[in-house]
Amino acid sequence: MLARLSIRDIVLIERLDIEFATGLAVLTGETGAGKSILLDAFALALGGRGDAGLVRHGAEQGQVTAVFDIPKNHPAAKILAENGLDDTGEMILRRVQLADGRTRAFINDQSISVQTLKAVGAALVEIHGQHDERALVDAATHRRLLDAFAGLEKDVAAVEELWDARRTANTALEEHRAGMERAAREADYLRHASDELKQLAPKEGEETSLAQRRTTMMQGEKIASDLREAQEAVGGNHSPVAALSAAVRRLERRGVNSPALVEPAVKAIDAAINALEEADQHLLAALAATDFDPAELERIEERLFALRAASRKYSTPVDQLAALAAKYAADVVLIDAGASRLKKLEQAAIEADGRYAAAAKKLSLARQKSAEKLNKAVNAELAPLKLERAKFMTQVATDEAAPGPQGFDRVEFWVQTNPGTKPGPMMKVASGGELSRFLLALKVVLSDRGSAPTLVFDEIDTGVGGAVADAIGGRLARLAGKVQVMAVTHAPQVAARADQHLLISKDALDKGKRVATRVNALAADHRREEIARMLAGAEITAEARAAAERLLKAATA
Repeated sequence: MLARLSIRDIVLIERLDIEFATGLAVLTGETGAGKSILLDAFALALGGRGDAGLVRHGAEQGQVTAVFDIPKNHPAAKILAENGLDDTGEMILRRVQLADGRTRAFINDQSISVQTLKAVGAALVEIHGQHDERALVDAATHRRLLDAFAGLEKDVAAVEELWDARRTANTALEEHRAGMERAAREADYLRHASDELKQLAPKEGEETSLAQRRTTMMQGEKIASDLREAQEAVGGNHSPVAALSAAVRRLERRGVNSPALVEPAVKAIDAAINALEEADQHLLAALAATDFDPAELERIEERLFALRAASRKYSTPVDQLAALAAKYAADVVLIDAGASRLKKLEQAAIEADGRYAAAAKKLSLARQKSAEKLNKAVNAELAPLKLERAKFMTQVATDEAAPGPQGFDRVEFWVQTNPGTKPGPMMKVASGGELSRFLLALKVVLSDRGSAPTLVFDEIDTGVGGAVADAIGGRLARLAGKVQVMAVTHAPQVAARADQHLLISKDALDKGKRVATRVNALAADHRREEIARMLAGAEITAEARAAAERLLKAATA
């Protein structure tokens, strides 16, 4: 529910803080006092369209903050989680409107997009007026309302899962079928190419290693003689290693008596012998690498030529020939074994279609039965709202040739305003006043299902009075027993039923140079006075006060 609304520098509102409670809150005041400004500001906090004209004259920016108390499992909390936002239980929606037209949006002091703010706002609040179509114009909304009334949300979720499974099965079938058709068109070419590449057996990185080996062999021949000469000097017949080893042995025998003189020299000679032996190993390895084999070089060059010829032929880099060979081999397998897999995929798609169709048909039957119950419940609310000659109808059009995630059905609310007239979609047939009363009847019936926790009604009692206004007030009060309701009203019968009465007025400031909108919560005596004003107009009479008292007593009876 909405707990607090704070407005700063919006049109005529300089500073406004309103605390809200559960039940029915009414906002009253003379025409032009600022009721529309208050709702526009509230809509801005819920993600409504921004406008530089909303900023109070002389201010750089305006700001609206709406604080909600919501349970952990509320759909708005899910939207927060999906967008990586923290859920503290208290949800603070804030919108800053800059004078240059830009806006900024926040939830729990975390910057978010206006689209996210709008999604959260829609889950928390519904604003309905005589000419507001948001809850009624979209047929998908009608389907969701019917499903909520019937408690079919789990059935709809099951159908959506079957729809996804059906789509997955059919996608796999179509992809396999398309692959088979493509492969069949190129069957001869694929078989030839697959055989050729299989015989060639290219390997990834093979071209690089072969080219490096060829370069090494060709360059090695040029330095082989120098390497052999160096190896002969280091480790061959002319190597000093034997002489040095013998010298070390003699020194070691003499070193027993004079170690201080001998040991440094022995260590140095040992190091020289080790270095010469290491050099000998490197030279032998280099000689092995430069071993020039004309036959091997010819084989390398023939292999490189074959790989590069295949690369040109198939317009594929040499390093990707192995992957191409695997693809062609798979396509050939698809041709040879694809028919068997096609049958399996076709059977899987048929079974997925069958499961979806069975669940969708069952859902359609449930919707048809629930539509009759919804019609009966809504029509029972119409007579007291001076729509006793009207009729509400839920049209469930089932078309199995047009399946969708939620089944075969298109649901639309229709009305017949008078006997003998042609029924039609509610938005097209009902007038503004009738539309608001049809909406109220729907909301009363659906109050605990498919409704936002806070409902705002903007002058839905316009153009009615007496018993009809009293009936509207009674239904708003009933609705407020299950959800929080705010109503902007000119009807004293509605105002008398409020749990919280807020008076909107304009006060002159700076000796009449400017005005500001104020909102005051009315206590008992002031409520009677305001309702008397609503009854009598400019001059409040004793009769008006007495009538206001009667309305207040009747509302609490």
